[in-house]
Amino acid sequence: MTNDPLAPLLALADVADAVEQARTRFDQALGHRALRRHGGEVVAEVSLRSAVASAALEGRIHEREAVRAGTVTEPVLQGALRVAGALPGLSDLWPKAPRQALAKLHVLAARDLVTDAELGRPVDDPVVAARLDGLAGLVAGGTTVTPLVLAAVVHGELLNLRPFAGPSGVVARGAARLVLLSSGFDPRGLLAVDVGHREREPEYVGAAGAFATGTPDGLRSWLRHYMAAVEVGADQLKVIGDEVLATT
Repeated sequence: MTNDPLAPLLALADVADAVEQARTRFDQALGHRALRRHGGEVVAEVSLRSAVASAALEGRIHEREAVRAGTVTEPVLQGALRVAGALPGLSDLWPKAPRQALAKLHVLAARDLVTDAELGRPVDDPVVAARLDGLAGLVAGGTTVTPLVLAAVVHGELLNLRPFAGPSGVVARGAARLVLLSSGFDPRGLLAVDVGHREREPEYVGAAGAFATGTPDGLRSWLRHYMAAVEVGADQLKVIGDEVLATT
């Protein structure tokens, strides 16, 4: 018996296998030789592509090369870029004070999109407040499940709650990446999970809706989607590594 509230998720059909497969795919990608001498370039490209994908999932679709050139000023995309760039600096804060880190993510994501009074402040709803407290408890040591499962739960719960005004999805995706960075699973920020969500967007939307039901089938659907997105993100790391090597 275990008191870990997330442990039962690994007993859902096919979930444990999906988690192991995703972890293996990422481990394999980490062996790419571009990371030996050009790791910084790879990290920067993962960050850029993650931000572009996250903005696209909010309905703001932009060409990656235009974003790279600095010609896109659209505020959701700019917020996604700020979030992506700030994640390494928030990784120490996240497990100690997750609600403070979420507030910082919202300020970064929603600047120029919501009023100053709304920036960094969750909506005034006791149900949302209670759920955020529960989520913060998990992040701050309330579970020992693999970071992949915790990241999926953080992501799904924040998408469901939409606790902040404006682009809550950008905050949710940033928080999920923070789980992976702060836990040591992906300390350099090499896993472009958001690219996986974008490439599988219909599944992403459907699985997020299923997660919101709270049923075993709904949770299973979301977890399986999340692990599939991790695999896409791992494959993206290989693609980026090949491209970096080809230009150096």
